Amino acid sequence: MTKVPSDRCKLPRPFWQSLEHLGLRPSAVLRLARLPATLHLDSSAIISTPQLFAIWKAIEALSEDPAFSIRMVSETGTANHKLAFLVASYAADFRDGMARIARFNRLCSPDRLCFEERDGKVFVTIEWPAGTEPEPPLSVDASFALLLELGRRGTGRHLRPISLEVRRPKPGSDRHGIFFDCPIHFAAKRDHMVLNAADLDLPFPGHNPELLKMLTPALANAVREIEAQATLGELVKGALKRAMASGRPDIAAVAHALGLSERTLQRRINEEGTTFRTLLTEARQELGAQLLSDPSIDTEEVAYLLGYQDANSFYRAFREWENMTPGHWRRIMSPSA
Repeated sequence: MTKVPSDRCKLPRPFWQSLEHLGLRPSAVLRLARLPATLHLDSSAIISTPQLFAIWKAIEALSEDPAFSIRMVSETGTANHKLAFLVASYAADFRDGMARIARFNRLCSPDRLCFEERDGKVFVTIEWPAGTEPEPPLSVDASFALLLELGRRGTGRHLRPISLEVRRPKPGSDRHGIFFDCPIHFAAKRDHMVLNAADLDLPFPGHNPELLKMLTPALANAVREIEAQATLGELVKGALKRAMASGRPDIAAVAHALGLSERTLQRRINEEGTTFRTLLTEARQELGAQLLSDPSIDTEEVAYLLGYQDANSFYRAFREWENMTPGHWRRIMSPSA
């Protein structure tokens, strides 16, 4: 199984869908986190740990709800959770399910779920690579809530942790207490959850070994399959879309993002029968259509996000692509905007 290298993270589509389900626009979250407003539309996008943490901080700021990630976990149906949760729900028991979650978490994040069992208790902690800044509270809550929710749904019982310690200050609401239903120590020195070891051996009535055999390889190969199916041109356009808002949609930035030299990238682009300029134009067309489909983003901001120096340059380019103005296109394609 291929792991995401240190400091490289992926946010699956269900993550963004759960935000929308709870009333948060992914584009608004991404803008506040100072990331491209359409990053959520790129299933192959890789972000750094600081960018992941910025997204969690933006979610808390926009939602004004310190328990928002608990809602993301508890109010999302099993079938709509990320694939790792779905697979774990078919495990033999809670212990097996937690092990599967921990194993496949490494596909999309550099953190590690650690379990230490002693004296009839299981201590759950989250370890990030050395030098990582403190994990945002919503991210911590999400990890602990996901494990507990897995146990509850899998066993069909209202499992309660023995205790929970979190570094976050005590929130104004009691949603944490209601969900975890155990003694909680806020403003602690570390984040950890303590489970009853006996609960981990409770069977999952929905255990389906045949389905696990089918789903587990699919999960293990998920990241590699996405990358393998993408042509170099698609990877270049994805990198360009992420680089545009920074004002550096050039071949040097793209080569760096893809881990290639400029010369190698240029040669491989030529081998695919295209040019960098053509890919840049296609990336701008595709991203422009996605941005204009979001009524919360005005046309001037679209121009900026596409890397244009001014709105007039964007208007001229858009007329060449679509033979109409951006405003006309928006009225036709998005009548509700």
